[in-house]
Amino acid sequence: MKLSALALVTVAFGASLAVTPALAHHSFAAEYDSKKPVTLKGIVTKIDWMNPHVYFYIDVKDDSGKITNWGLEMGPPQLLQRAGWSRNMMKIGDEVVVEGTLAKDGTNQANARSVTMASTGKKLGAGSSEQTNP
Repeated sequence: MKLSALALVTVAFGASLAVTPALAHHSFAAEYDSKKPVTLKGIVTKIDWMNPHVYFYIDVKDDSGKITNWGLEMGPPQLLQRAGWSRNMMKIGDEVVVEGTLAKDGTNQANARSVTMASTGKKLGAGSSEQTNP
């Protein structure tokens, strides 16, 4: 029995949708250097609360007064919610201190391990995918 062209296209499209989430995910080691820890203090400028990872951005002021925007990756929303986060916990304009790991490519991006809210002093894990050995 022959498949019609439409049926073949439909099957191929369905298969590509099944593979897309797997392609979107990446390993920690591919993007971040575990030997380069970083602590950043800044003001939240943007929050993207979505799968597969939550991202947020902060403006960080250096010693000379220059402001640089940094992108921070956290774990997936479900993992963060189990760790005590809610979608509305962090807001644009909040001051935060982030402990994380720098990107390998030298960009202003890091994988967050923890986030401390300056207003409350509350520190929460960020669902990092970094594997640490004791």
